[in-house]
Order: sequence, then structure tokens, then C-alpha cells
Amino acid sequence: MELFANLAHGFAVAFSPINLLMCLIGALVGTLVGVLPGIGTIATVAMLLPITFGLPPVGALIMLAGIYYGAQYGGSTTSILVNIPGEATSVVTALDGHQMAKQGRAGPALAIAAIGSFFAGCVATVLIAVLGAPLTKLALAFGPAEYFSLMVLGLIFAVVLAKGSVLKAIAMIVFGLLLSMVGSDIETGASRMAFNIAELADGLGFATVAMGVFGFAEIIRNLDHGAEMDRNLVQQKITGLMPTKKDLADSTPAILRGTVLGSILGILPGGGAVIASFAAYTLEKKLARNPSRFGRGAIEGVAAPESANNAAAQTSFIPLLTLGIPPNAVMALMVGAMTIHGIVPGPQVMQKQPDLVWGMIASMWIGNLMLIIINLPLVGIWVRLLRVPYRLMFPSIVVFCAIGIYSVNNAPVDVVLAGAFGLVGYWLIKHDFEPAPLLLGMVLGPLMEENLRRALLISRGDWSVFLSRPLSAVLLAIAAGLLVLAVLPTLRAKRDEVFVESEG
Repeated sequence: MELFANLAHGFAVAFSPINLLMCLIGALVGTLVGVLPGIGTIATVAMLLPITFGLPPVGALIMLAGIYYGAQYGGSTTSILVNIPGEATSVVTALDGHQMAKQGRAGPALAIAAIGSFFAGCVATVLIAVLGAPLTKLALAFGPAEYFSLMVLGLIFAVVLAKGSVLKAIAMIVFGLLLSMVGSDIETGASRMAFNIAELADGLGFATVAMGVFGFAEIIRNLDHGAEMDRNLVQQKITGLMPTKKDLADSTPAILRGTVLGSILGILPGGGAVIASFAAYTLEKKLARNPSRFGRGAIEGVAAPESANNAAAQTSFIPLLTLGIPPNAVMALMVGAMTIHGIVPGPQVMQKQPDLVWGMIASMWIGNLMLIIINLPLVGIWVRLLRVPYRLMFPSIVVFCAIGIYSVNNAPVDVVLAGAFGLVGYWLIKHDFEPAPLLLGMVLGPLMEENLRRALLISRGDWSVFLSRPLSAVLLAIAAGLLVLAVLPTLRAKRDEVFVESEG
């Protein structure tokens, strides 16, 4: 009964005119941020923090939350239409979503992404309300060793996910981890791998690398003659905008599984929404009767990651509201916004600021409803983007990418670096290296290093801490099992080749 009383109080707070307006602004800005490549959630929330000074605390945080989960909706749009993930969490959506667009099925892909996002968002909101308090106990069981093992599991998911060579996927992860180490040492602050270049002293920005290896590299690739031919094919093939009964039947189990997986992974700090989208895609691929469909336009490959990243984006508020632990960069900015308004994030917030906590929870449900109303009728408009000529669309994407990258640090060198990574990304694509594991390695690199060092400091340098703690050992065992499953087909194929040669 207490839960219903709290939710009733939350809806009373969320339905006030100012909070409804803030929720709508957040949802609209979030969708726009997700749709426009190059302008990320982190940059947008950071830029809007000063505006929140003059707003009431509840309204300000409702708006910032709306931007965050709204961007998860919008991020799928550019992934599907132009193969440029608007958000890091939409990297996996591009694998099948863009293939569907090439087959003239951009409409169903976008519609399923919106429906999956809405369902996952609603379920996650209910979970925040129901499980907020009990799950703080689970989060408390996670120490540095467990966080490190969880991130190792996340990187192994990326290896399993890779379409081509397992070795190339591992190489990309290692490359991503190396890029994440550029800058200053976490503990000592000493410069490392910066080559005495002042602009690299703070490290490489995720947005810079992501826009380079995805945004600029994709533009260079699309300027190939073959891509122009593909595009003409796409223009002729676009048909129905809404999903068929078969699409809905195929995607429903994937949406349900993605929602459950995303809701669980979102609670655990360590890049929840990013890991959730990778994990959901991997799970669908493993459960599929015909895994070869994935990467060629399987609708489950859109439904599962989109549901997972939306569920994770919303359940990531649980550690923020209950423990004061920001599980990702956007939540860290939310901590900043709470501090600006004199709110100390942590276990006391639920008792001391019920208006804030329950108002935000209720606003998420309202925001999800607003987002599906905003997104589904606009599917036709997004599909029409495919008809815009290259000579107009790609220069405008380059401009948006450049503006977005520049706006993060107001540093012209970031735009130059993104261009350089564009050339690197183009080379990688040409040589069948997938950029997605690289980005995951880069996101998780600093978190892994921090937790590795903490775990070893606490255990006085004893490496067995990762195996002696049961939860950490289980996570590492799952990671090892997945890696073996990924490598076995390659070994078997090599053994068969040797056998055929010896027979011959």
C-alpha cells in the first residue's frame, strides 16, 4: 500500500503544469539530440546544466532525465537510416537496422525500435518503483573486484557479438582499451601515451573517437561508387512504414528478453546501457534458430538492443537515487545538477526528498508516453531522410558532427582528431575490423582500470581476490565460457581444413 501511496504522490508532483512542460521539453530535446549525429547526450546535458540554476529542482531533474532516455529513442533513428549511431547505446542497432533500411524496411525498423523502447521504459519505471529499496542491498554486494569482472564480461560479449574473426574483435577491444589509457594516470596524474602533446593531456574524448570511426568513416565509405548504387536501390524499395504481423510476432519475445536483461544490467554501475544493448543482441543471436540472419536485417536485432538500452537507461537511476553512485557519465552530470540545487545524492534522498524521487519516477512513465506519441507519427519524416541527395545530406552530417564534437570541450583539435579517426575507421571497415568492440573497450577502459587498482589495493596485491570472491568468480566463469563458445567454431574449422589437406 505504501508503494501506491508513493506513486500517487509522484503523479501528483509530475502532473503539475511546470513539471509536465519540463518533461515534454526533455523528451523533445532528447529525441532531437539522439537523431542528430554528433550532438551527444553528455554534451547536451552538460550544456544545459547552467539553465537549471533558475528552475525548481524537481523540474530541472525531470527535464535532464527526459533528455537522457529520450536520446535512447532518437539514437536508433540515425543508426537505422544512415548507419551512424546517434548514441553509443545504438551502435548495435545499426548492425541490423541499417540492413533493414537498405532492404526498404526502414519504417518497420523505426516503428519496432519505438514500440520496444516504450514497453521497456514502462517496465523499467515500474521496476524502479518496486525494486528501488531491495536492490540497494544487491548493489552494496558489488565491490571493485565484482565491477572489474562485470566489465570483463561486457568485453567478452563484444567478442561473441563480432560477425567476423574473433581475433580481430579481440584486437579491436585491446585497441579501445589502449585509447582509453591516453592522457593522465588515474592515481598519480602522470602523463602517459600523450607524447608531450598538450591537447592529449586529458585523454581522447569518447565522442571524438565515436564520431570519427562511425560518423566520418561512414561518410567516406558512402562516397564510394558502390554505396551510391546501394542508395539508389534503397530509394526504389521503400514500402510500408508500419510493422507487419510477422514483424510484431518475431520481435515480441526479443523485446521481452531485452527488457529483462536491460533492467538488470542498468542497475549495476559500469556502462549499463551500453553493455545491455550488446548483451541483448548477443542473447538473441545465440537463441536464434538461424543466427546467420543477424547482421543482414533481422528485426530481433533491432528490437532486443533498443528495448535493453531503454530499460537500462531508466534503471540506472536506481543506484543514483538510492546510493548516490552514478553508473555512467550522464548520471554523473545528474549528480552535479542535484548538488547545484543543494541535494546530497545517496540513501537519504528517498526519505528526505520524496517529491524529487517519486516525481521523477512518475515523470518517466509520462515521458515514455510522450516519446511514443512524438516518435511513431514522425516515422514517415525520418524515412524521407533517405531520399535527401548525398550532396546535401553528407555535408550537413559533417557539419553537425563537427559542431557536436567542438561543443564538448570548445577545442578545434577535437574536430581534427575526429577527422583522423574517420580515416582510421575507414581503413578498419575496409579490412573487416568492426569498430563497435573498439568503442566498448574505450568506454569500459577507465572504469576497469580504476576497479582493478582498487581491488588490488584492498587485497594488498593479491590477484586471487577476483576468484576468491564468489560473485566475481561467477562473472569471470561466465566470461570464460562465452569466450570458449566464441573460439570453438574457429578452432573446429581450422581442424577440418588441416584434415581435408591431409586427406588430399
